[in-house]
Formats: sequence, C-alpha cells, structure tokens
Amino acid sequence: MVFLQTIVLLLALLEIGVFAFRLPYSTTRRMWQRQIQHLAPQQLGEFEPINTSNEDRALRRVWLYDYVSASDSSTVTYHEIWDHQKSLVNHQLSRIGKGPKEPPLYDQFIPVDLVKDSQTTIGCDSIIMVEHDPVYTLGTASDASFIKGYHASDENREEVTISDDGQNPIPIVRIERGGEVTYHGPGQLVVYPIIDLRGYNQDIHWYMRALEEVIILALDKAGIKGATREDNLTGVWVSGKKIAALGIKARRWVTMHGLAINVDLKSLQNFEGIVPCGIEGREVTCINTEFQDDSAGFTIRDFAVHVQEALEEVFGISLVPAPLNDKV
Repeated sequence: MVFLQTIVLLLALLEIGVFAFRLPYSTTRRMWQRQIQHLAPQQLGEFEPINTSNEDRALRRVWLYDYVSASDSSTVTYHEIWDHQKSLVNHQLSRIGKGPKEPPLYDQFIPVDLVKDSQTTIGCDSIIMVEHDPVYTLGTASDASFIKGYHASDENREEVTISDDGQNPIPIVRIERGGEVTYHGPGQLVVYPIIDLRGYNQDIHWYMRALEEVIILALDKAGIKGATREDNLTGVWVSGKKIAALGIKARRWVTMHGLAINVDLKSLQNFEGIVPCGIEGREVTCINTEFQDDSAGFTIRDFAVHVQEALEEVFGISLVPAPLNDKV
C-alpha cells in the first residue's frame, strides 16, 4: 500500500511539473488533474506583517492611480489598463538596471521632496485601482474549456468573443498571469500593484498571502466578518463562497496583475459563463449580498477607501494620488 501511494505521489509531482511549462491542456488531462488536486495545493506560505513605524510609512510613498474615484470615473477597457501596467513594469525594470549586483538607479519609493516632472518618480512603486468593462481573462496555462461555450478551434487565437444571446459579447483575453479563468466587469473592484518586492519581502508566496490579507482586512473594515482563506485554495471566501480572486506575475521581483473583489450584485452576472478559477461546484458572492446591514450596501468608490487603508497597513506604505493624465 505504501509503495502504491509513493508511485501515485511521484506521478502527481511529474504532472504538476508538466502543467507549469506547457500550453493549455486537454479536457482529459484536466479531469485527471482534478482527481489528484489534493496533491497539488495552490496556497503556500504564510503572511507575516511588515514591521514599519508610522515614520517609516511616511517615507514609503507609493503612487495610486485611482480610476475609481476620478471625477469622470467609469468602467475602463481591460487593454488600456493592461498597457498601463506593462509601461509601469518597464519603468521599474529600467530603474533596477540589468546588473543583478548593481544598486538601482534610484529608490523604489517616491521621494518626500518630490520635484514635479522629476525622472526619479518614473519607475517608483505604483498601485492601480479600477472597474473594468466586461472581460474574461485566462492565465498563461489556463484551461480554456472552463469557459462555457468555448470551442477548441479558438485555442490559438489571442482574443475571441463568446455570447449566449449574441447581444452582449464578452471578450476573452489570454494574459501573462498565473491562475485559471476569471471575470472582470462592472460592480467589481480590481487592484493592480506594480511594486518591487525587494522593499517588502522577496517571497512570492508571502506576496500572495499579503494580497489576501488586504482583502480580509478591507472586508472587516466594511463590516463583512468571517472572511477567510481556505486550505489549498487561493483567494478569499465568505460563508463558503468566493468573494475575491488573485492572479499575479512577477519579473525580477516586480509584480503586475493582482486582485479582484466582487462588490455589487451586478459583478456576479457573467460568472455564470465560466467555472471561476477552475474550481467546480463552488459559488461566488459579493459584498452587498453578504452585508448584514439594512443599508443599500457599498458602491465601488465606497469600498475602495477601505482597500486603500488596508494596502497601507499590510504593505507599510503611504499612497500618493497620481494624476491620471500623467500616467506613464
């Protein structure tokens, strides 16, 4: 019996290694992976707070590109923000330089004595907060068959559009993050930290748990109690339902992509078109569904305030508003 268990474990580890480097896999292989999912936990690492004083936080200044609270705020296309992320990452990498042992050209945090148009502010840590137009996104190795109505002939296309009724087509975009398919759209708050983990904790698993901590803390501030992590799963859950998802990429310790939190009921409508994050048999929920108060619930802008506070506490930073017309 022990011998058989050992063989199964070795086969599982081999399959995990293949999944990490191959193109999207077939439905048959996905079914086999699902049978051994308990041997391939996603959630690794633990969150440990960054010990920073209020004085330290005042010096750890990070740009906030807040599309949600802008006076003319509206939903923004996925490609616009994706391009913005990639631009910020490229500036970060330029700041770091190519030599691994050479010091960065300048600090990752915004200087206190900020000079307008200074080159030393380009490439500093930044966070984007936004509400997207409807879109389904797939990670680099996501199984596209988790999208209902998806056809194998669409596999090699960068973007396809699927609609059950033909009235409101939703684009599908494959991007460079990890994780399975998810949905972004109206009623959902999306947060993209473009930060250099050298200034926090050079541990990707810690970073994932830190993002979950931001969500849990923000939900608590909003009055949603009992939000938790679940063993072997990434994201945050309330009453057994998923309320927030994560998906990131890091290059030379610079992060992109991030987290999405379902706020309003309308954020749930198009989840019916997919198996969210590839986890079958589990429901999604939103803040306004779980809110126990008799009030009307939260708007995206209302809840964004709690998320900003949670980001500052978890990462030990101070957020500085960045003019959206000056985005790099």
